[in-house]
Amino acid sequence: MDFQTAVRTAFAKYADFSGRARRSEYWYFVLFNFLVSLVITGIGGIIFRDWLVNAFSGLYSLCVIIPALAVLVRRLHDTGKSGWFALFILIPAVGVFIEIYFLVQDSQPGRNLYGPNPKDSAIFY
Repeated sequence: MDFQTAVRTAFAKYADFSGRARRSEYWYFVLFNFLVSLVITGIGGIIFRDWLVNAFSGLYSLCVIIPALAVLVRRLHDTGKSGWFALFILIPAVGVFIEIYFLVQDSQPGRNLYGPNPKDSAIFY
């Protein structure tokens, strides 16, 4: 899955917490959000006042929080884990590393509890 397709798929499945998401879909969406945040804070900080940059940054964060959580849960589903495993991020010091370990794992082959393997289908949204 390429960058544009991954971002489009993540936004098309805006609040869809069911199903599975490939590694590329998740990590390209994370990269997209990082780049947009970088543009808002970096370039925006040069052109606009700080309060306006903070307002844009906060508004963007509110707009992408649900699709980010949805693609995170679908990614965990792809590895065979429940979406509740996303709460591991709340464990101090080690939670981030546990979460990253889950997110970089390869897809579970074949069909699992959450649906068919997205690698097997050539249809993207």
